[in-house]
Formats: sequence, C-alpha cells, structure tokens
Amino acid sequence: MAENLKGCSVCCKSSWNQLQDLCRLAKLSCPALGISKRNLYDFEVEYLCDYKKIREQEYYLVKWRGYPDSESTWEPRQNLKCVRILKQFHKDLERELLRRHHRSRPPRHLDPSLANYLVQKAKQRRALRRWEQELNAKRSHLGRITVENEVDLDGPPRAFVYINEYRVGEGITLNQVAVGCECQDCLWAPAGGCCPGASLHKFAYNDQGQVRLRAGLPIYECNSRCRCGYDCPNRVVQKGIRYDLCIFRTDDGRGWGVRTLEKIRKNSFVMEYVGEIITSEEAERRGQIYDRQGATYLFDLDYVEDVYTVDAAYYGNISHFVNHSCDPNLQVYNVFIDNLDERLPRIAFFATRTIWAGEELTFDYNMQGPKDWDIDIYGGPLSSYIEIHRHNEIYRHKEVKTSPPETHTFKESNSRYQRSKIYNSEEIPVLPLWDTVKPYREKARRGARSRKSGGTQKRKERTSQ
Repeated sequence: MAENLKGCSVCCKSSWNQLQDLCRLAKLSCPALGISKRNLYDFEVEYLCDYKKIREQEYYLVKWRGYPDSESTWEPRQNLKCVRILKQFHKDLERELLRRHHRSRPPRHLDPSLANYLVQKAKQRRALRRWEQELNAKRSHLGRITVENEVDLDGPPRAFVYINEYRVGEGITLNQVAVGCECQDCLWAPAGGCCPGASLHKFAYNDQGQVRLRAGLPIYECNSRCRCGYDCPNRVVQKGIRYDLCIFRTDDGRGWGVRTLEKIRKNSFVMEYVGEIITSEEAERRGQIYDRQGATYLFDLDYVEDVYTVDAAYYGNISHFVNHSCDPNLQVYNVFIDNLDERLPRIAFFATRTIWAGEELTFDYNMQGPKDWDIDIYGGPLSSYIEIHRHNEIYRHKEVKTSPPETHTFKESNSRYQRSKIYNSEEIPVLPLWDTVKPYREKARRGARSRKSGGTQKRKERTSQ
C-alpha cells in the first residue's frame, strides 16, 4: 500500500503564511517554510487596535498575524517596523477625529468607540485588499483594478462575481461568425471594406484606435476567422480594458463608483458592459425583484429588437460600478465581433472627451440626447431609426424602407414637425408634436418601472449599495 503512494501529492488548503504562523505557534523550525531558530520568534503585525501616550512615549495595541485577539499586546513605537500600517492608522485616526470632534490631534487615550472604529476600519481594508487581489486574478485585460473606501465601513459586495465576457443564460445561443476578412492591412488597404464593409458599414477607428463614428452607428470589428493578426487596428474592444481603474466609495451617497488612474484620450475605448444575457421575459421578472431591493443592473439589448437583456447584478465586470451622470464622459456603442446577430451586440463605452487621471467615469443611464429638438436618422441598410430628443428623454420610432438611402428633411412650424418624404408611405398628416410623441412617452413610462428603455440604455436605478 505504501509503495502505491510514492510520488503522490495532495494540495494543502492552508496558505504559505498560515503554515508559517502554525510553525511559530507550535515553536517549530521548518526549513521548507523558511522558519528557522533565527526568525522563529519574528512576528508580523496584522493591524493596530488602539493607541495611548504615556510620558511622551507612544504605545500601540498590536494584533499579531496568526494569533487570536486575546494575544494582542501593547508595544512602544520604537519596536514597530511596520511604517505603512502606522501611517494608515494615524491617517484613519485623524480623519475620524475631525469628523467627530473637528480636531486632528490624537488624545492621550482613545475612547472605546473610537478604538473599535479603527479596528473595524483595519479589518475592512484587509477585506478590500483581498477582494482587489481576487479581481485582478480573474481579469483577462491589461488594466489593473484597485479598490478604495475612505468614506464608510462597507466592505466588498457580498454577491458579485467578476467575469470578462458575456455569460449566456439558459435557452440563449451565441452563433459564431462563419467568415472573416482577407485584408493584408485592414485600415489602409481593406479588401471589400473589411468586416465593416461586409455588413455595409464604415470602418470605425483611426490609426490610434479612436472611434470616428458618431454615436448610434454600429462597430464591426475583425473576428477570429480574419486573416489579420492581434495588432490589427480593427481590433480594439476585443483587447479589453487598457487603463488602470479604481473602484471607490463615493462620498455623496451614490455607493461605489469608478475613476480612472490614467489619462484617457477622447474617443478611446474604456470598457465593456458585460453580464448575464437573459431574455426580456426573464428581465421583467428579475426587474420586479430588483425594484423592491432598490437597485437594478439591467441593460436592454434593443439595437434592433427588444429580445435580450444584460443583467450585471451578480455576474459583471468593473462597469457594474459605473455611476450615472447627466453630463457623462462615456458614450455607448453597439459592437459586433464574433457574433453578428444584431439582437446580441456587445456594449462598449468610449470616452466623449479627454478624461484626466482621478476623474470619475460616468455614462447617461437615460441615453441623454441634445437638449434642443434634434431628429437623427441612422441604422443598417434596411431600416432606420428616428430618435426624438427633448429634456433628457428619448422616444424611438422605426420605419422600414426598401429603397436606397435618401435625404430626409424636416421643418418646424408652430411647434409641429412635418416630414417631407417617407419611403413607401403616404404623406404623414401634421400632428401636434406631443400627440406624435405621446405613444412613445407611454411606452417609456411603462418600462421605467423596472428599467430604462432605449437602444443602448442601462436599466440601473439605485439609491445606494
């Protein structure tokens, strides 16, 4: 029996540090773990619990890593070599003293409630640091993720799993593209218009990878069957997040937010909105539950049809934490890569302007349009969309056309709009503007109970997390 176990190995559930702590607790040397008689009695500070000052000498109550709270000891400052932990302890102490007593100088003895707060803050930092390590271990993109909370004692979300791409729900299939381009140089010498041309659309990027299409037009990137390589200028969204970003706790009650740690140039790709793809029927069911909870992360994929929805409540990436703004610095685009089903676009965020390091990233959950009346026609070869924008609201009407694209003209007269030409249709009678818009207002109002409605709008209505 023993002969059969030769060369057998079993994974240990304890970490390297935990095993070292066990050796020190048992006062055992272990060369394999780096524990010798020389460092057997070296202890590591986990965090500082309390502070006092006696005859100008500062003392700290130290929680030792690997030991229970009952083994914590008071140590003079000169015995502690943990400079980073000491700085963070005093920073937290001064911030809380300012909040409570409007002074930053620490007293000679801390009251129990203040000491308890510092312990909870230290435990929170450890939890956030572990979550940060977990997020970076799961990410497949270049940009790193950091986590900060200098506002309250909230720790990591309890029910959130980081993913890098869509998670397909039950009964939904993503069909892989069957063909790719044959271009030698997709930007300067595209064969047949490259992948965008094959779908009768324009090339989306310049040579710097910045989007040059106006919002509303789809982006078609090269796919896994194309001859071009990884460095092709038509592969931007699929390369993932390139910037270092920070998940931080906002100080105005908006829960978590995201800010950039690097400068982001205008029209550059920032991140994708990913989550679980579900049917609209399932989205309605979940939406009612999320409404009662006061937070929802449903994003309708209604570029052509309102059939599917992305739910980022449980499965998602860093976009899960991006907040709303009426003056956003991110714009939504529909992107198609390995799946060309127009009902299932990928949702990408691009910078609307230069975003400086330290700025919060936001987008308009309501897909805000121009404040003045503006009618914009866009779409594929067989359909067009008319969007009417006013006071941050969008109402969409679809018309099917069978003729080649022609110029539409509109004119305003006494608060009414008249359309001079529509494909395969008679002249539309002139109606008061709000009578024309009313059906779409009602539709949007019905949908607003559980989500925001619109071609690329996120259904996320939260008070705080």
